Amino acid sequence: MAAYIIVEIETTDEALMTEYRKHTPGLVEKFGGKFIVRGGKTRTLEGGWTPSRVVVLEFPDYAAAERFYESEEYKPVLAMRLKAGKSKAILVDGHSG
Repeated sequence: MAAYIIVEIETTDEALMTEYRKHTPGLVEKFGGKFIVRGGKTRTLEGGWTPSRVVVLEFPDYAAAERFYESEEYKPVLAMRLKAGKSKAILVDGHSG
């Protein structure tokens, strides 16, 4: 069953975030993932959530998403994103029912 990493990002250092974005597609793909949402127009439907950017990654399963996020290859890339802005991220199991 698929799993998703959902990230809300507010960029404060555009140059560093641009560098981060160069490294993520290959790493995401290496762990079996793909981008479902990568920015784009948003509209608040409920509550006060007004993210400036949302990214959604899909992985084959929860374990694959964890392997990606916790991998040694991603750690220095993640450090770039964390330095380039403010982020919130969650991992969600796609199991429904």
